[in-house]
Amino acid sequence: MEPVTLTTERLILRPFRPIDTDAVFAACQDPDIQRWTAVPSPYERAHAEDFTSRLCPENWRDDVTYDFAVVTKSDGTLVGAMGLVRLAHLRTLKHQAELGYWTVREHRRRGYTDEAARAVIEWAFTRLGVERLEWSCEAGNEGSRAVALGVGFRIEGTDRARIVHQGTRRDAWRGALLPSDWGLPSTTPYLPSKASETSNAPQASEAPGRASTAPSAV
Repeated sequence: MEPVTLTTERLILRPFRPIDTDAVFAACQDPDIQRWTAVPSPYERAHAEDFTSRLCPENWRDDVTYDFAVVTKSDGTLVGAMGLVRLAHLRTLKHQAELGYWTVREHRRRGYTDEAARAVIEWAFTRLGVERLEWSCEAGNEGSRAVALGVGFRIEGTDRARIVHQGTRRDAWRGALLPSDWGLPSTTPYLPSKASETSNAPQASEAPGRASTAPSAV
């Protein structure tokens, strides 16, 4: 996959670069990001260097994960990370992906994560052919859940022992978003069960974030 850049009203979403190392290192000192995401703890500068200089470029090249640095148009400040992970290890998952994100502490509650997520979701549905977009976070991460609900994800349940964090298996909330939820077509027809039509009625959105870098803290 050739790296791409997405733009919104206030933001630019572009692949991470080595020049982002200091900002990523600073952001990941936040205890909330270390608590709710999969980043190493303690988070050292070498982790940030490896992420921006090796891991992100390799993931784009290998077409497995697309990590975006979310920066402001006005001055290029890093306000978060947005990641889309291909779920292609099984043939039946070929057109599925998982969305994840974290937000820099100082830039939360400004709608940046919601804005960036919408751009990546539209790209996934219209350019990558994604037919089911998943989201998950450790149960209790209310910030991540609120963003997911805000962009249209439907909560599908709680998975026991899905996430391993700091040596302990933990429950996870799980949700999904379909192109049809956004009024978009899907290449493969979808025939929902009657039970699904009843139980998956749109849920009320909450206040307005697991990138390949982690489940999110918003």
